[in-house]
Amino acid sequence: MSALPERYQRYVQPEPRPVHGEVELQAERDPIVWVPDAYGEMVPMRRSHAPTLPAATPPRDLTPQPVLDPIAQRMAAAGVGAGAAGAGVGWGIGQAAAGIATIGGSTAVVVMLALWLLARASRPSVQVRQTVHNHATWWGRNTTNLG
Repeated sequence: MSALPERYQRYVQPEPRPVHGEVELQAERDPIVWVPDAYGEMVPMRRSHAPTLPAATPPRDLTPQPVLDPIAQRMAAAGVGAGAAGAGVGWGIGQAAAGIATIGGSTAVVVMLALWLLARASRPSVQVRQTVHNHATWWGRNTTNLG
């Protein structure tokens, strides 16, 4: 019984019965595992008390990464291609301009005359003749004949 006054006796929990020893069945026993201690020696320990193993790290992808981004490579290649094409066009125009610059004054006249003759010879020529006769008399009478 408790040493409390009677009016508080009903709130008191009944005392647990003394247990003379826990009964532990073989199948319920927590297995013993061997784990290394702080000095590296293996010591026995219940599995429930053993520290958990860290989660295994996933394997890393060790394939080499490209030095430059593939999209950046494509953009650079397009820029190089456009630059090379522009340089080629510029070089061609420069060659043509150098050839024209070496032509002297008389050579230019001869070339222009030849081009004019070729242009004139290649088109058909059409000739139109129109004759107009105006006849004026002394007294102010005028006549016009188209012939």
